[in-house]
Amino acid sequence: MAYQTTIRSEHFSFADLREVLARANEEKSGDRLAGLAARSERERVAAKIVLADVPLGDLVDRPLLDPDTDDVSRFLLDTLDHEAFRPLRSMTVGAFREYLLDEASGEEEIRALQPALHPDVAAAVAKLMSNKDLVLAASKIRNITRCRNTMGQRGVLGIRIQPNHPADDLGGILLAAIDGLLFGCGDAVIGVNPATESIETVSAILHGLDRLIDTLAVPTQACCLAHITTQLACLERGAPVDLLFQSIAGTQAANAAFGISLALLREGRERVLESHHRRNVAWVGTNGMYFETGQGSALSADAHHGIDQLTLEARAYGVARAFEPFLVNSVVGFIGPEYLYDERQIVRAGLEDHFMGKLLGLPMGVDVCYTNHAAADQNSADNLLLLLALAGCNYFMGVPCADDVMLNYQSTSYHDAAGVRQLLGLRPAPEFLVWLEEYGILREGRLAAGEQISRQRLLQKAERMLTREEVKGDVTIHSPQANLGA
Repeated sequence: MAYQTTIRSEHFSFADLREVLARANEEKSGDRLAGLAARSERERVAAKIVLADVPLGDLVDRPLLDPDTDDVSRFLLDTLDHEAFRPLRSMTVGAFREYLLDEASGEEEIRALQPALHPDVAAAVAKLMSNKDLVLAASKIRNITRCRNTMGQRGVLGIRIQPNHPADDLGGILLAAIDGLLFGCGDAVIGVNPATESIETVSAILHGLDRLIDTLAVPTQACCLAHITTQLACLERGAPVDLLFQSIAGTQAANAAFGISLALLREGRERVLESHHRRNVAWVGTNGMYFETGQGSALSADAHHGIDQLTLEARAYGVARAFEPFLVNSVVGFIGPEYLYDERQIVRAGLEDHFMGKLLGLPMGVDVCYTNHAAADQNSADNLLLLLALAGCNYFMGVPCADDVMLNYQSTSYHDAAGVRQLLGLRPAPEFLVWLEEYGILREGRLAAGEQISRQRLLQKAERMLTREEVKGDVTIHSPQANLGA
């Protein structure tokens, strides 16, 4: 079905919904690389005008990708609450945007719609929103999850400690993790990206992180972000897996490029939750998965099927929500400038991803990041970090000095986390906050200055643990000062 409009005597025609959605998207280098982007700003405006009048029912009834040939398309339809969607069918995308931004539409009303929202609906409405709209709408929604602590509550900003090491040296990983804990980070997860996919190495990291958490009695969870099959092999050998990680995408072919299937994700979730029941751990909830996504992943795998990268990202979120994850993270900017060229595109994509994920019911975090060959810098990251914090982002990354020495990209630091929490009056996860205050790391919501006795007790425990096995020679851990510029 063709869609048409005329603007000041200039006629625009779009072959189908797939083309309307692609042309309505804000400028992305990935869409241009794929030959899908609007050819002019006038065409982009025309596509937005057309899209605003599309009924939400059309987005469900006319799949962008045939469900008979793509299992993600079938899965999204099968997991949609069609009865709850019925009252929304005749509402247009433009009217839905107005509804989300209306002051009368609060968190309770929006959350009630989440099971009825197809990812293509979330993508469509995002294309009609300004950056401010995306912040405002997302700020209304809080999606709360529980594993070994509770994440996502209003007023809470979590941080993932990301203590990666280029040689997977366990001592270096644990030292960086302790550094992050002393800055009040780590409530979202202590998550390591391994440099290798060795089962032995990944198992050692999982055991090491678990021992750190146990020794210091930290109410948080650990994760080693290897391929799901590697983690399951480690689990089979007795390694403790708090969160089972996997990168996912919005088409069957893109997921196949990651070496996964929906069946594998389903099996993995069942196995990790079964392992939780066997372990002597105080679980506060049953969310056991951790997913990462990113605009451009399907295009990079030549598995986009002519669909724009924002819409495919929304479809990945539709997959994620069916597995009830504890964390979801958009690694916006990580894939590179071929997909998001500069600061403007990275900021826009980060706000889009966070909004769409929240709208679909996910506990969204964002890795505010960029590669060194992108037209962006740390000031760019600061801008997006603050916008997302205002939008109610569940968590950010805590990378030593914001420079990942293993993945070779730039992200956000422990200092950034402390600064944003202080600026906006945000706090860590509730169970984690109690732990931080017990050790004197936080006092009245801020990093505590000085060398309290309790903090020294934590350092002594960590030092004994590290000198016993991981680190050769003498180890001295210095407590950071509360000065955010330290």
